[in-house]
Amino acid sequence: MPIVRAAWLGRIAYAPAFELQRALADRLAAGEIDDTLLLLEHDAVYTLGRRATDGEVLLDADALAARGIAVERTDRGGRVTYHGPGQLVGYPIVRLRARGLSVPCYVHALELAIVDALGEIGVSAHVDDEHVGVWSAAGKIAAIGVAQRHGVSLHGFAVNLQPDLSHFTLINPCGIGDLGVTSAAAILGHPVDVNDFKPRIARALDEQLTLVGCATPR
Repeated sequence: MPIVRAAWLGRIAYAPAFELQRALADRLAAGEIDDTLLLLEHDAVYTLGRRATDGEVLLDADALAARGIAVERTDRGGRVTYHGPGQLVGYPIVRLRARGLSVPCYVHALELAIVDALGEIGVSAHVDDEHVGVWSAAGKIAAIGVAQRHGVSLHGFAVNLQPDLSHFTLINPCGIGDLGVTSAAAILGHPVDVNDFKPRIARALDEQLTLVGCATPR
């Protein structure tokens, strides 16, 4: 039986998903619910983490609004990234303290879970010792940014299955845009079945969080 319960929210704007995360984190810390993985797609949005600057978004608010892209500040780690349709976002709300997981070890578990799930659909991906996230030979394929509250994780990962990659050109993604961004569909040359990928990532995350200890983080 999975140790993390997965819930599919469909397509949802960033702000209500953020509020839901915080509410679930409080309930989890109080012992009212079990560890939960929220899986969803966001409406098009640029999110600015704690280290992001406004200059990392290359267009002004009016130009972004004309393209239907919102901008949200948030309390996760990291800098600026893009979320939008065709990208599978995962927000694991899990008890890090109870699992004995440091944040670096938890982030590494997320990376390895994504690598495993992508491998199952034929996408070769890897972890980079210098940069958080998941990478392929064609560039970054998944972003990770987390926070914790009362020993419970918030935020999580975003896997580029088949988003509009042109939206990444309007930001300096994670401050390392020169390294490139890609998607599973671009690598495979055909669309990816999101419904097929959801249980793969949920299972892979469950397996990684079940492992005792973790590799030495970067």
